[in-house]
Amino acid sequence: MTTRHGWTTTPISADILRGALDLEQTDRGVLPHRLPARARAQISDAQLAMAESQPAGVRLAFRTRATAVELDVVATKRVYVGAPPRPDGVYELLVDGRLMGRTCASGGDTLTVDMSTGTAQTRPGPVETLRFNGLPDGEKDVEIWLPHDETTLLVALRTDAPLGSPPPNGRPVWLHHGSSISHGSNAATPTGTWPALAAASGGAELINMGFGGGALLDPFTARAMRDTPADLLSVKIGINIVNADLMRLRAFGPAVHGFLDTLRDGHPSAPLLVISPIHCPIHENTPGPLAPDFTAMSEGRVGFMATGDPAEVAAGKLTLTVIRDQLARIVEERAATDPHLHHLDGLDLYGADDHAELPLPDGLHPDPAAHRRIAERFARHAFGCGGPFAPRDR
Repeated sequence: MTTRHGWTTTPISADILRGALDLEQTDRGVLPHRLPARARAQISDAQLAMAESQPAGVRLAFRTRATAVELDVVATKRVYVGAPPRPDGVYELLVDGRLMGRTCASGGDTLTVDMSTGTAQTRPGPVETLRFNGLPDGEKDVEIWLPHDETTLLVALRTDAPLGSPPPNGRPVWLHHGSSISHGSNAATPTGTWPALAAASGGAELINMGFGGGALLDPFTARAMRDTPADLLSVKIGINIVNADLMRLRAFGPAVHGFLDTLRDGHPSAPLLVISPIHCPIHENTPGPLAPDFTAMSEGRVGFMATGDPAEVAAGKLTLTVIRDQLARIVEERAATDPHLHHLDGLDLYGADDHAELPLPDGLHPDPAAHRRIAERFARHAFGCGGPFAPRDR
């Protein structure tokens, strides 16, 4: 820890970072990862590699008397050829759990993706300094939530008073895995994703392993969850498997069993909640693969479309309707010998009536209001009295 011009610089380490499973030391800064190095070594998918490096649910957490905080970062800005510009990622500062400030990094590296050719190119950019002023006097717990959808190198952390690791808060650790919806796509802020909102409501410490395009029952993800200390676990399964047209009915059931078996190897008696897909009209009865809607993009909108043939469901292609039925059956069968295994129908979080009121803007992802609704319903079901995540003496 060094002092310069009245500022205290604190090394960025796991002691003051929550929600990341690994920290990579680079020549430009510290890169938080949501999958450990062993899992990353087995990833051949550029989409998943990008998604796990986006710090959804990752936050700096420390205790301090400081009234001003500076954070140097290099953000990665994504540009999709032909699509509308993406908003800058948001950084949120909380004091004792209350939001005190928001800001963005306007510059940084630029990743340009051409979805029509499947190519991508990165252009390096500058370090940017973010500053939060006017924090209240006195000892307090401070969190800085990093952008949920923007890869962020952490270069330096400065405060106008020394800081230390926060004391244990006694809250249970909730480890959640899901798709881009859990990752936070179309949420406006990092604390506005449905898992972050639900964790705040339920009084839990979130580790968000929601990966855009990456909830594919990968064994390395299951092993990472197996090896991560947690009190509560949940997995939201289905939409990405249909999007990618990844497997057929014959393979799906054994893959789900294998994933759950691996989780139970590391967490034999923790409450484990299996969540089926929310309502998504394009894939309810139409298989994948998913494709960008280039007509929508030509009109300045982001959109997606299902390109499969419903007639092929009889031959084993998967739809959301099929997956919901299969997950309900699998959990019911396993629960006969696993009393801590639970099922939640995704339609109870967001169903057809919700879509009529709060439609998915791009055909795939909920908007900020729908994220809030999903979070409220999940928290009521999981953390409420008698719920699978409620304290056992409640």
